[in-house]
Amino acid sequence: MPGRVSTHNSVPSRVSRKSSVPSLSLRASASRLHQSIVVPNEGPSNTLRTRICAVFGDAQKSTAGHRKLVINLRKIHEACCYEPSQPGKKELDDYGEDDFNQEFGRCVLRLVGIKKSEAVGDRILRFLGLFLRHASEKDTALIPQMESDETQSFPETPSTRLTSHVLSEILPLLKAKEKTIRFRSTQIVSHIINSLDSIDDEYYHLVRVGLLKRIRDKEAMVRVQAVLGLGRLAGNEGDEEQEDEDSGSDDSSGLLEKLIEVLQNDPSADVRRSLLLNLPLTPSTLPFLLERARDLDPPTRRALYSRLLPALGDFRHLSLSMREKLLRWGLRDRDENVRKATARLFRERWIEDCAGTRIPAEGDAPAESPPPSIDALLELLERIDVVNSGVENGVALEALREFWSGRPDYRDAVSFNDPFWDQLSAERVFLARSFNDFCTQEEDGKYSALVEEKMPEVTKLAFFIERYTNDLVNRIRLININERAEEEDTVEQEFIVEQLLHIAQTLDYSDEVGRRKMFALLRETLAIAELPDEITRLVIEVLRTVCGTNSAAEREFCGVVLEAVAEVHDTIVSEDAMELGEDDSFHSARSEVTETTPTKNQREKKLLSENGEQDEQKAIKEILVNLKCLHIAQCMLQNVGDNLQENVHLVTMLNNLVVPAVRSHEAPIRERGLLCLGLCCLLDKTLAEENLTLFLHCFSKGHDALQTTAIHILSDILTTHPTLLTQSADPNLPKSIFKVFHKGLKAIHAPDVQAAATTALCKLMLTLVITDEDLLKQLVICFFEPATKENAAMRQALSYFLPVYCHSRRENMERMGRVLPGVLHALVGLEEELDEDEEMVGMTVVTNMLVDWTDARKLVVQDDAAVSWDEAGRKEIKAVNGDIHLDLADALLEKAMAHGCPKEEKKPILSMLGKLYITPTATLEKLQSACDLAAEAIELKIAPDAGSRNALIKLHIALSKALGETTPMSPRKSTAREGVTALEEDEVEPEETQMPDAGAAEEETKMEGDIEGETQMAGVMGEEMGVKDSVLDELLDEEEEEEEL
Repeated sequence: MPGRVSTHNSVPSRVSRKSSVPSLSLRASASRLHQSIVVPNEGPSNTLRTRICAVFGDAQKSTAGHRKLVINLRKIHEACCYEPSQPGKKELDDYGEDDFNQEFGRCVLRLVGIKKSEAVGDRILRFLGLFLRHASEKDTALIPQMESDETQSFPETPSTRLTSHVLSEILPLLKAKEKTIRFRSTQIVSHIINSLDSIDDEYYHLVRVGLLKRIRDKEAMVRVQAVLGLGRLAGNEGDEEQEDEDSGSDDSSGLLEKLIEVLQNDPSADVRRSLLLNLPLTPSTLPFLLERARDLDPPTRRALYSRLLPALGDFRHLSLSMREKLLRWGLRDRDENVRKATARLFRERWIEDCAGTRIPAEGDAPAESPPPSIDALLELLERIDVVNSGVENGVALEALREFWSGRPDYRDAVSFNDPFWDQLSAERVFLARSFNDFCTQEEDGKYSALVEEKMPEVTKLAFFIERYTNDLVNRIRLININERAEEEDTVEQEFIVEQLLHIAQTLDYSDEVGRRKMFALLRETLAIAELPDEITRLVIEVLRTVCGTNSAAEREFCGVVLEAVAEVHDTIVSEDAMELGEDDSFHSARSEVTETTPTKNQREKKLLSENGEQDEQKAIKEILVNLKCLHIAQCMLQNVGDNLQENVHLVTMLNNLVVPAVRSHEAPIRERGLLCLGLCCLLDKTLAEENLTLFLHCFSKGHDALQTTAIHILSDILTTHPTLLTQSADPNLPKSIFKVFHKGLKAIHAPDVQAAATTALCKLMLTLVITDEDLLKQLVICFFEPATKENAAMRQALSYFLPVYCHSRRENMERMGRVLPGVLHALVGLEEELDEDEEMVGMTVVTNMLVDWTDARKLVVQDDAAVSWDEAGRKEIKAVNGDIHLDLADALLEKAMAHGCPKEEKKPILSMLGKLYITPTATLEKLQSACDLAAEAIELKIAPDAGSRNALIKLHIALSKALGETTPMSPRKSTAREGVTALEEDEVEPEETQMPDAGAAEEETKMEGDIEGETQMAGVMGEEMGVKDSVLDELLDEEEEEEEL
C-alpha cells in the first residue's frame, strides 16, 4: 500500500478547453495513425511503455483475464504516482505520473482507428472502463490518508488526472471527418462517463457540448454512442438551471428536451432504442418513453415491454388509461415477440406487484415467486378495469387468456365453489368467464377436465343467471321510477349478467333437466321489456344454442322469440288499457259537476295540456318498445340460416313487424326496420331482388349513417346472392349498383361512407361478384389520390386489397393491366392540379407499384398452361407467361404515341417500359407487335428525356432478344447517333462498305448538334472511338442478369 503522494510533477486538476485542444497539434514530430489522429512523439522504448503495452496486448486477446490485468496495471499506476511504503523493486522509480498518463493515452489513441466490426476494439474499451473505475475506487479509499483540502468538492487524485488526460486527448477527435474515428472517440467518451461516478466540472461541460453535437451526426452508430453518454448526463440535470439561451450553441436548451426530440424523430431504430433504455425514468420523461410502444421498429417495442416496464417498478403507479393502452398495444402487436413480452410482463411482473415481493432465497439461488393468490389476481383485474376492458373487443380477455396459458399454478389453485358464486363482483365473474373460455377454446380438449371439475353444471348456473338478472331488472325499474337514481348503479350488475351468459354459451346441454331449466329461464327473460340490448342479444344466442342446430330446432327457436316479441309489444296495449280505465273514472267523476260551473273552461285547458304531455310520453314509450321489438327480431335473424319462405314464423314477422317498421314515419324505427329487412333479404333471393331498389333509394336520399347501412346491406346481399347482377330482370340494375359504389368512393366529405364503400367493393371484387374495370380504376386512383390521405381506414383496406387482388388470379392481373393507362393519365392530371400545401406520392413510386401488381411472376396460383407433369409424375412449373406485360407495353406505347399526349404523361409511361418483364415464353404475335411498336416509338423520338429514351431502348432490346433477333432492326439506324441512347451497340459497318451521302451526313450533323446541348453520354465517345456504347453494354448486362435470375 503506498504511503503518500509522489512528488513527481502532476497534471493540474482543471484543464481548460483552450489548453487541451492545441496540445495535440503542437507535436510536430508525431507519427500518424490516421489523418485526424496525432499520436504523441514515442521516442525510444522504455520499461514503462513495455509493461503498459504488454497489459494492453493481453487485454485485447480475451475478456477473461481483464480483472487480473486491471490489478497489474493498477500496480504500475501506483508505482508511478505514489511513493512506496516499503522498499522493493525500483525499476519504475524513474517514471512519474505524467509519464504513465502519456503512455496510457498513447495506447488509448490506438483504439480510435479500429473499425466497428473488429471485436478487439470492444475488448480494449471494456478494459479501459474497468481500469478507470477500479483506479477511482482505490484512490477514493486513500483520500482519508492523503493530505488534501477537506473542503474540496471534487477531490483531485491520480485517477481523476488520468481521466482528464484521456478526455483531453479524445474530445478533439469527436469532430473528425472519418466516421470510424468519430464512432470510436464518441464510444470512448460515453463509456468513460458510464464507468465513473463523477468527473471534473470543466470536462463535464466539454463532454456535454461534444456529445450534443454528435446526436446530429449523419452516422447512426455515432449517434447511438452519443445518446448512451448523454443519457447518463441527463440524470444529473433534473434540478440544474438551464444554460443561457444567448450562447448560440446547441447547449442553450435543456438536455432532456433535446434527447426527447431525438427519441421521437431520429430515423435510426438503434438510436431510439438506446435512448429508450438509457433516459432517466422521471415523471416528465415517462410519457415519451411509453409512447415507444407504437414505434415502427419491433425490437424497440419489445425492449419497452421486456426491459423498461419491468425495471419501472410497481405498475400501479401508471394511470388506468396507460395500463389499458400498454396492454392493448402489446397484446395486439403484429410482431409475435412483442406479444410474448407483453404476456410475460402481465402474468409475471404485474401479478407479483399485486401479490407482494418475491421470497428471498438462501445462498446464490434466485428469488422465488410468491405463491398463487386469487386475491392478487382479482386486484390485478380491478387495476385494468374489467368492466370497460372486458367487453367485446376489449383487451382484458386476451390478457387473461395469456395469463392462464402461462401460469399453470394459478390454474390449479383457482376454485369456483358455491360461496364464490353467491357474492359475485365484476372481477370475480370475469375471472370465471376467462377461465371457462380458455379451457373450452383450447385445442384437442386439453383442459376440458378442468371445466367439468371447477365450473358449475347447467342447472346451477341457470339459478345464478336468474338471481342476478332479477336483481338487475329490479334496479332498472327503480331507476325508471326514481329519476334521481344513478344509472351507474346498474353497470356492474349488467356486466355480471353478460359474463354469466357468455359462460352459458359454452356449456354442454346434453342434460335434459338442465336444458329445460335454461330454456324456460331464457324464454321468460327475453320477454322483459327493460332488458338491456346487449343482454338481449346474448340471451338470444344462448337460446339458439339450447334449442339445437337442425331445421326443426330453428323453427322452434323462431317461434319462442316471436312470442317474446309479442309480449314485449303488448306492454303498450296494457298501458293504454290502464290509462283508458283512469280516463273513464275521471269522466264519471266530472259528470257530477254541473255544466254551469264557472271554472269549466279553465279545467278544460288544464286537461288539454296534461293530455298533450301524456300523449308525448306515450309516443316516446311506443317508439322505444317498437325499437326493442325490432332489436329482438334483428338478433333472431342474425342467428338463423334456413330459407325465409320455409319458416312460417319468419314470414309472419316480416309481414307484421318489419314491413310496417319500414313504412313508419319515425326515422329510428324506419332505419331499424330497414336493417331487419336487409337480414330477411339474405334468407330469400326473391325478396332481395324486389327490395334492391329500396336500398338504392336509401343510399341516394339518406344521411351518412343511412348510406353506410345501405352499402353494408347491398354488399351482403350481393355476396349471398351473386347472380342478382347477371340474372336480374332489370338490365339497368347493375349500372345502378355500380353508380352507388362510384358515389361512395367519391364521398370525400363523409369518410365513414367512403371507407364503407371501399371495404364493401374490395370484398365483392375479391370474390369476383363485381368485375367492373371502371370501379377498379377508381379504387387505384383513390389509393394514390391526396384527398384520401386523411382516411386511414380506406387507405389501409386498399393497401391490402390491391396486391392481393392482382396476385391471386391471372384474370385480375389482366384486368389491372387494362386500366393502368387510364390510371396514369388521371394521376398525372391530379399531380398537376395540386395546391402548394398538398403532397402526392411521386410518380416513380406509383409506376413501381403498378408494375409490381401486373408482374406475372408474382401470381400465387399460376394457370394450367404454366403447370405440367414429368415422366415420373412429378409436378413441374413452366416458365411464366409474360403476355400481361406485353399487352401493357402495347397499351402504353400506343398511349405515348397518340397525338396530344403531354410530356408530363409520357415520362412516367416510358419509365414503366424499362421495368416490364419480357420473356421468350410469351406469345410470339404479341412479342412481335410490341417490338414493332417500340421500334416505331424510337423512330418517332417520342421520349422527352434521356431516362425515357434509355427505358424505351431497353424494352426494344429485351423484345429483340426474346424474339431471337441477332441483327438490329432498320428503324433503329435513324437514331444511332443519339448521344443519350444506347443504340450505338449495333455493329457499325465499315465506312468503306457504306458511305453516307451528303444529305445523310448533313442530317447526322444536325442531329448531333441538337443532342450536344441536351446531354453528353459515353456513347458519343464510343462512337468516335469506333467501340460499342457503354450504356448499351450495361443494359445488355442487366438483361442477362435478369434472365439468369
